[in-house]
Amino acid sequence: MRYRLTWFGRRLTRKKSGIALIMVLIMVVVLAILAGGFAYSMKVETTLARRASYSSELDWMGRSGIEVAKWILIQSSSGPNAQTDSLKQKWAGGVGETNDILAGIDMKNFPIGNGFVSIDIKDMDRKFNINVASEVILRQAMTLIGVDASVSATVANSILDWRDPDSNTHPGGTESSTYEAYDPPYFAKDGPIDDMSELLLIRGVTPNMYWGSGGGSGPQIFNRGASGRRSAFEEEPIYAVGLAELFTPVSSRLINVNTASAQVLQLIPEIDANVAQAIITARAGQDGQDGTEDDLPFRNPLDVTRVPGFANPQAAAQLGNYFTVRSLCFEIRVTASVGGSKREYIAIVRRNNARDVQTLNLYWK
Repeated sequence: MRYRLTWFGRRLTRKKSGIALIMVLIMVVVLAILAGGFAYSMKVETTLARRASYSSELDWMGRSGIEVAKWILIQSSSGPNAQTDSLKQKWAGGVGETNDILAGIDMKNFPIGNGFVSIDIKDMDRKFNINVASEVILRQAMTLIGVDASVSATVANSILDWRDPDSNTHPGGTESSTYEAYDPPYFAKDGPIDDMSELLLIRGVTPNMYWGSGGGSGPQIFNRGASGRRSAFEEEPIYAVGLAELFTPVSSRLINVNTASAQVLQLIPEIDANVAQAIITARAGQDGQDGTEDDLPFRNPLDVTRVPGFANPQAAAQLGNYFTVRSLCFEIRVTASVGGSKREYIAIVRRNNARDVQTLNLYWK
């Protein structure tokens, strides 16, 4: 009897020990999970705190980068090529001049403070100013983009109605009475276009037409056809280029023939695809590449009449109304990096003279 009790007691003791061990293991697992969660939370808090501490530094770095870019533009206004802007120059990402003060500047890895900034400058005069584009220019843009002929007149005249100050409708155009029937309703601006994205509000302009097919997408609420809305089953044509690649809302109102693309050049009457390519070939030099040492930028807008294929010399006098060889407005993009944190700053500036570059707009994202 004593043996049986002893055996039973030992068995009971072992059972209790096993339960206690399981409970201990459970508690260890729970504590490990809590500790891991706490450690992760602390890591997140530390990261946020570190980024918050970098916020002010990024801000100053970004603003300083904008000033560096403005200084680069000022330096580009001096020297033997001061009256000409081209893709060969340092600000445009070209090779620049050998003895130029900017020769040693690394725009993609410029040190500021405890970090670096990457500077990208593009002149806005490489595009046509949307606020001075006539119906002829807008119709030509529709042709270049590949807009169906049945829609092009509506889009072109609706753009004219959007920016003109009156409420008179161009033939096939659109004024506020049409937009008020949309959901949500809004009014025609009846003023200059300040941002290219305003075009997405204009009747007939679709995201594909704005960006070019495959170039981007916009809010579906703006995807309206010529009748106000585009059917979900209606297929758009393939657009070779978008409105955003041809036009800009801010520029000197003239196109820099040394930086414009072949598509932008074709917006001008008398310039077809062959002449546009001849212009680019002439300015690019023997290697056919813009931005290299052998570039031969035009010194005078009327020099383009000398390129092969320009068949109407009588139109030379009119080219002065469209072309320039000097850029005045620029978009500056500065990416500031410090401690693993990045922030992009974007500025629109105007170069008033060789010593004054004015900031028109500055924001970051």
